[in-house]
Amino acid sequence: MTMTKHILVIDSGTTGTRALIYDDRSHILTQAYTEFPNYHPAPDRVEQDATEIWDATKKMIDQALDNLKITMADIACIGITNQRATTVVWDRATGLPVTRAIVWQDTRTASRAQELAPDWGEKVYSRTGWSLAPVYSSLSLQWMLENVDGLKARAEAGELAFGTIDTWLIHCLTGGKSHVISASNASVTGSYDLLNDEWYGEWLEALGVPVSMYPSVVDDSGKVAETDPDVMGTAVPISGVIADQHAALFAQECVKPGNIKCTHGTGTFLDMLIGTEPKIDTGSGICCQIAWRKDGKTQYALEGYAGSTGSAVQWLRDGIKIISSSKESEAEAMKAEDNGGVYFVPALTGLSAPYWDSYARGMIIGITPGTTRRHIVRACLEGIVYSVRDFVNAMTEISGYEINAVAIDGGASANDLLAQFQADQLGVDVIRPRSVEATSLGAALMAGLGVGIWKTESEAFGVGRNKTTFSPKTDEETRNAQYATWERAVERSRGWSK
Repeated sequence: MTMTKHILVIDSGTTGTRALIYDDRSHILTQAYTEFPNYHPAPDRVEQDATEIWDATKKMIDQALDNLKITMADIACIGITNQRATTVVWDRATGLPVTRAIVWQDTRTASRAQELAPDWGEKVYSRTGWSLAPVYSSLSLQWMLENVDGLKARAEAGELAFGTIDTWLIHCLTGGKSHVISASNASVTGSYDLLNDEWYGEWLEALGVPVSMYPSVVDDSGKVAETDPDVMGTAVPISGVIADQHAALFAQECVKPGNIKCTHGTGTFLDMLIGTEPKIDTGSGICCQIAWRKDGKTQYALEGYAGSTGSAVQWLRDGIKIISSSKESEAEAMKAEDNGGVYFVPALTGLSAPYWDSYARGMIIGITPGTTRRHIVRACLEGIVYSVRDFVNAMTEISGYEINAVAIDGGASANDLLAQFQADQLGVDVIRPRSVEATSLGAALMAGLGVGIWKTESEAFGVGRNKTTFSPKTDEETRNAQYATWERAVERSRGWSK
């Protein structure tokens, strides 16, 4: 009888941390989840305490192990997947954060991005694959160095280390021995030169950010580090480290150019694999990034994302309290035959691709005396889908690949109304796997491949997964008329807070 090989996955999201244990058939054996605080010291600020993230991570790992009555000695390897572009800075000597982390949703650098745009906008876009925007870790870093007392001098003296959440977790797991970032995460920092495959030194120099703060770039799959026995009880290889959207792309078996997936989480992310060459179109607002790097070979992807979609549903629950749970949004929206002429633009923290307007704000328009909460809930779900359609056309044009199906995942994809409306608006089949936990699965597959639990991708994908298909039911004329009204609504929300 062969022993089950256990893969521990740390899924560190924007609102919480999950520890999952997979077996060698890529089934989840157990999981433990907790939320951690997000801090909002000003309307344009979203911060986290990296120490709280690590404490939550450690507790969830212990809980998951305890659920199965196993120890770290029973773990074959570790996979990490994480929220991207969140900026953590720590003291190399103490290993402790020197200030709160700036989260990817934070928009405090919006005016700085605008200032830099005339000289640097097109230049950084053409090299990093990302439109110059507050999401850039390099801009968050510059803000920290210029606004937190003493940090600039300490950075220049080589005393400080920067990393995204994967870098920070590896730093903690290895007892401070490793300062690395996976290629997928590196490409989302707005600091990585895709054309020359290195940190974009000229840009960082212009910002006054020492490149010495940056971690070494490693493959997304392969033995990148191992845990410190003093921290975790034993040495376990960390062999899969991949940014969250990229992990979901891999888990959805999108390994051929033109394959596409859509993750509905805090934000909604549409990613298309495009192969071994980057394709950057600076006029499109669409990002080009490293999908993953395995065995030294890089695959690239295009991405469009809307920053506040799942969080708009959370706002319905926590902000105006018209639903009691995110799950209730489906049942409530189903009670309305249509949106009653109401459109909801979920630009709660600005508009992302393809507009990149950090001054846009969320908007509900079309309210009449007959409008009910059902119409508003339905309009919110529809707004998530319209946000996706906004960048689908641009992606097909840049890539040259027609979309014939979309794989969906993430918490909100369990919502049948949202899945069906997405099929109706895009005019293609929408395919949902039985488990919508694609992000953690991608990290598990990367980690298992990294230590040889599976020898090939097809072996890793070999375990059958049940899927549900939603086919379009709306004719093209109706679909386009609805979308044209949405475009009018978006136009009205733009530049609002300027």
